Amino acid sequence: QPLISSAKWLQLYGLKRNKLSLSQILSQIGFQHRKDYVTTLGKLVASRYADGLFPQYKRAQDGSVYNLTAKKELILHFVDCLMGAIELYKQRMEWLTSESRQIFGVIQEQCIVIVLDFGTVAPTEFDLCRDALAMVLLEQVTQIAKFNLIRAAQDLMKWQQKSTAVSEHTVKSAVAWLWKLDHMTAASHTSSAEALLEAMSDEAVSS
Repeated sequence: QPLISSAKWLQLYGLKRNKLSLSQILSQIGFQHRKDYVTTLGKLVASRYADGLFPQYKRAQDGSVYNLTAKKELILHFVDCLMGAIELYKQRMEWLTSESRQIFGVIQEQCIVIVLDFGTVAPTEFDLCRDALAMVLLEQVTQIAKFNLIRAAQDLMKWQQKSTAVSEHTVKSAVAWLWKLDHMTAASHTSSAEALLEAMSDEAVSS
């Protein structure tokens, strides 16, 4: 799914480069209504020969006016292109806000540590947290290079001593470790900070 979505995003980027901004479209379906300075009048004067000859479009951003000369077929072509671009944007947003990405965002770094701080959550919430963490491991961590898990507690717990290369085996091992954790209440106000400091001590970690 991430690979498919990335391909769609590249396709959208290609559409943007293929002249689909408002200025680019206007330049392809018409020409700008020009003004020039007339010395004898001492002011800018717009050409008037096109008045009533072409449909006109006025840009709200800068007030520039374009005379539209394109045939209906070309207009419909741009409508199709824009509708396709809109659909790709919608698909990208749906992907970015689905499954583990809805909770954790998109993990872009190649070496990460996930610090687990369950606080005082109830047992049912503890299981929901572990479900979410297992989901991010299987959906996103499998796409990066190295990772580790650290649990904030009175006696800090680490899945591995240092960040470990991602493989099918290591991800399954991390998920199994996650589900073997005991439910416990927060031991101190400093355990989260200690876990973060421990995570940052691994020089290979970027996030």
